Amino acid sequence: MTVFFEKAKAKNAKIQMSEAFITSVFLALSGGFQDAYTYFTRDEVFSNAQTGNVVLMSQHFMLGEWQRGLHYLIPLLAFAGGVFFADCVQGKFKYANRLHWRQGILLLEILILFGVGFIPQNYNMLATTLVSFSCAMQVQSFRKVGGYSYASTMCIGNLRSGTAALSAYMRDRRPEQIRQAMYYFGIILFFAVGAGIGGNLSMRLGFKAIWFSSAVLAVSFLLMFIEEKEKSLC
Repeated sequence: MTVFFEKAKAKNAKIQMSEAFITSVFLALSGGFQDAYTYFTRDEVFSNAQTGNVVLMSQHFMLGEWQRGLHYLIPLLAFAGGVFFADCVQGKFKYANRLHWRQGILLLEILILFGVGFIPQNYNMLATTLVSFSCAMQVQSFRKVGGYSYASTMCIGNLRSGTAALSAYMRDRRPEQIRQAMYYFGIILFFAVGAGIGGNLSMRLGFKAIWFSSAVLAVSFLLMFIEEKEKSLC
């Protein structure tokens, strides 16, 4: 009886719209776009893939190319600052009624990215730093899709979790395991689509292409006004 009750409770559970798959789709599109944008238009520096920045930073520092190494160190520090800032916002405004704290973070990210579109390429370091900061706010604030932990701005963790869930499904044949795997692989797919769009638009439009990312995030912002959604529909 207890097992049946728990299953029924889980089936009827409701989740916040910030965790719905449709919201995460637009976050992932934007995340992939931002990485491609900074790489192709802002001196080949990643805004999200900080592992890549660490590798390139270390290479240049080892070669004594200190100025070039800073191109990767500063966005790395900005990313850490974005995580710290978003965590502070959550702690202070977690129970705000007028606007959900995640929506506030998303609105700030939209405004930052929109402003980046006005920064000329003479100031690529500033632009990349701002994009990394805003990206970190997003990845810290939106950490679940359908109840599962994920990252909307990078793929390695999602690939590991999705593959593990698929392996578990092939072994146990539990429906929730394949659903979990599809969530992760779906996010990776849309991240890749966003990166492809970002690369192409960046080469065609230049540094103003980032406005596309702001528009995509605006969709997620508006979706979050739908307060909750049945878990079975996510």
